[in-house]
Amino acid sequence: MRLTFTLLLLIFLSISLTGQEAHRRWRKMNQIRNDKFDLILPEVMRENNIDMWIIMNREGRFDPLYPDMGEGYVGSTGYYVFTDRGGDRIERAALGISGYLLKEGGAYDYFGSELELKDYVAERDPQRIGLNYSRSIGGADGLSYSGYLELTEILGETYAARFVSAEKLVSDFRSRRVASEIAVYGEACDLAYQIAEKALSNEVITPGITTLEDVAWWMKEQLFKHNLGSSFGMPSVYVTGVRGILATSTDRIIQRGDVLMIDWGVGLMNMYTDMKRMAYVLQEGETEVPAGIQHAFDEAVKVRDIIKKTIKPGVTARQAEDAVYEALTAAGFNKMKGFNQFTEGDVTDVIIGCHSVGNWGHGVGPSIAFFNPVRLGFEIKPSNLLSIEFFAYTKVPEWGGKKLRVPLEDDAIVTSRGIEWLYPVNPRVLVIK
Repeated sequence: MRLTFTLLLLIFLSISLTGQEAHRRWRKMNQIRNDKFDLILPEVMRENNIDMWIIMNREGRFDPLYPDMGEGYVGSTGYYVFTDRGGDRIERAALGISGYLLKEGGAYDYFGSELELKDYVAERDPQRIGLNYSRSIGGADGLSYSGYLELTEILGETYAARFVSAEKLVSDFRSRRVASEIAVYGEACDLAYQIAEKALSNEVITPGITTLEDVAWWMKEQLFKHNLGSSFGMPSVYVTGVRGILATSTDRIIQRGDVLMIDWGVGLMNMYTDMKRMAYVLQEGETEVPAGIQHAFDEAVKVRDIIKKTIKPGVTARQAEDAVYEALTAAGFNKMKGFNQFTEGDVTDVIIGCHSVGNWGHGVGPSIAFFNPVRLGFEIKPSNLLSIEFFAYTKVPEWGGKKLRVPLEDDAIVTSRGIEWLYPVNPRVLVIK
């Protein structure tokens, strides 16, 4: 009887604690939403000359900004509508979207029916109406073609002629951060790096037995255990050799002498990280990382230090990219012509991809990365989050002079002073015995 009572008590406490954690996360997300609506939204709507922003949602097909807006129940079609009516506050309405969590979040002024949209817009008579469609930014492209046609039909030709893409508005709104948001992101980063570093340890890996996919599945289990998400699917756990990447998250058994890499991120309260870690599996008789591999890592750290010192706010991402490569060249590094297009010389070849990060592993803000050409033209602002990602290729004598690609990546915030880390960044090659 006592055993049964104790078991029931433990179950009750477990449920209570789970509920407390869910409530804690909900409260934090509400704080972020209210802060962003109060502090960021007026600024970015006016910068982009948008009088009304309509975000359309359908049951089973939500806009990418659905979590940012507070979610809610959409019976058929619903809209988040933001109107600049002057003053220091943007009017917020949810039409056709309801529910306890949305209403209790305290972010919206008015809840109504989706059938009110036409009269609601006409009463405010906006001159420029922002809609979420974009050819270059997926996170700003939530409106379907049929949804666009429906809005055109509902609002009529007069207002349809005033539709504009909210692409830049979405980028600015999401990528400019408030303090409550940065606090959550730091929490997510702490979880991400601790899990990654434990994954590359003897707690998880036994050389000659453990496979790459064993490590990846262990990491997936940690996401499940901590109720975390990820924007990258299966964690990338891979082996790098003289011919480049040999295998990624497969049944390939981890062997002594392997150089291991992890590329992954976690999602917590609508904030997503992106980072890498590197490890070496000691050969029998070895006590430390071989000198050539260690030297390649040290060269990459020098690159990271230069990038950190060079990036400043107030310039476009392209201007920042030019400044970084200029500083790297002055320090004796070689700018690569393209990804994996390294030279055979003794110099360390480098290519950078310092992309936006935050509400997805690859965010929608200013991006100092060749693979985000449109966002290279966006201005870097204080509070932007950037993944400081790059690849450095250095010759390794132990590999017969072949080059080892060292990928370093950790997440940072841009402040008025420049780049500042949000957590302990990758300090060393991890060692697996």
